[in-house]
Parts: sequence; C-alpha cells; structure tokens
Amino acid sequence: MKRLRRSKPRALPAGRGFLGKQNFRTLHPRPQDRAFWVRGKDRPRICIPIVETSVKKAVEAIEQANSLADLIELRVDYLKEPKLAPLMKNRKKPLVITNRRKEEGGRYRGNEQERFRIFKEAVELGAEYVDVEIRSRRSLLRDLIANKMDTKLILSFHDFQKTPSQKELRGLCDRMSQLGADVVKIVTFATSWEDNLRVLSLIPFAKKKNQEIVAFCMGEKGKMSRVFSPWMGAAWTYTSLRRSRSAAPGQMTAWEMRNIWERLR
Repeated sequence: MKRLRRSKPRALPAGRGFLGKQNFRTLHPRPQDRAFWVRGKDRPRICIPIVETSVKKAVEAIEQANSLADLIELRVDYLKEPKLAPLMKNRKKPLVITNRRKEEGGRYRGNEQERFRIFKEAVELGAEYVDVEIRSRRSLLRDLIANKMDTKLILSFHDFQKTPSQKELRGLCDRMSQLGADVVKIVTFATSWEDNLRVLSLIPFAKKKNQEIVAFCMGEKGKMSRVFSPWMGAAWTYTSLRRSRSAAPGQMTAWEMRNIWERLR
C-alpha cells in the first residue's frame, strides 16, 4: 500500500500582503476572474477620489477610474483652476463634488462664499452629490440645502486626531440627519482597534432610522473599517486609483479593496 505524499502548498508569486503590499493576481487579473467584477444588488460600492491639480489630468484620471469605481469623487480643492463643466460632461459614473476646506484635510484656502459657489455650480450642472462639511458656515449650508434640487447632499464630519465617544458620534449623526443630509458621512482617526467598532456601530444605528450613511476610520488601524463598512450597510467606501493618489491616511487602492472582498466571500 503506497503512502500518500502530502502535497506542498503552491507558492504564490512574490507580491504583497492582505492590507499592505499588492499581490500578483490583484495587479494582473486573469480573464477567468471576470466574474469578480459582477456584483449584485446589495454589492459593496467603491468611490474613487480624483486628486489631480489640472483639468486635463483630472479628465484622464476619471477615464481610468470608470472601470473600477461605482462613484467618482471630484476633489475640486486640488485643482489650480477649477472648471466643473468639462469634468462633468459625458460622465459614466455618479459624481460627488467636494471642495474640502483646509481645516478638514482639504486644500481650499479661500473664503466660504467662493467655496459654496462651486457647490451651487455643481447643483446647476446636475451633479449627483455634493459633499459639504457640517462645520461649514450655517447660513450658506442652509441656503444650499434649500436649493439643491435633484442633487443629494452628503453632510460630512472628519476628525484627524481621534474617534469621539459613541454618545458623541450618535448625537452627531442625529444632528446631521435633522439638518437634511441625504447621506451622513462620519470619518474619524483610529488610535486603537476598538475605535473601528465604535464607528461601524453607527451604520446599524443610522439604518434603523432609514438614514443613508458612510462611516469608517482613517489611519493604519482604521483599514479594517474601510473594508467592512459597506458589507454592514454603508452606502460606499473610499479607495484611491493608485497609491500615489491616496486622499486620506489608510486609504487603500481599488485593486486592493476588491481583492480583499473577493477573499472574504
């Protein structure tokens, strides 16, 4: 009777790990892996920020992102000469128009009236979403809410230092909802693994109130919340087009995120 040999596990090509380096198949998907891109009604969604400084480069980046993203965020605060019309023309995916102020991790340094002029122009051009910080000047915010027509408002909050208590986060979520947010977006910085659980708990909290929400943590310890938030019911998560175009700490590439999701199935 022959003794069966234990087969050695097949070595994968040298590459990158789960949340760190990219592996071979992530970078070079096979034709038979096309089913990987077919996602159902409740599929998790990805939003890719465009963080280019010129309209020409932004148009090129949008073309590249179309095959990977479910939504595309146009970071107007990165543009040296903001021009929305050519960027929104012939778009293939829903656009989120963001003009992030310096205090919340953005690059915009002008006055608030001019910043909100961009949002108003986006509404007039028929943008699907505008992302506005809850700490914006209240009179300008209320005016935008009253005149947003068919554009959906993402009311956002960012904390780049810490994750507030669960009581504070839930109170914030309720205030944003009461102001008229179509989508509540709460993003904090994870200084511990437990911070992820606190922020992710906002998703069922909001869903019970029929409030659409995006919630996750930034930073190296916050990566797990970026991965799991859409599976828990968040509207989407954010990934970069490539590593050199990351818009926030801990942001993975779209390829990395899709690869992790596939492994979790």
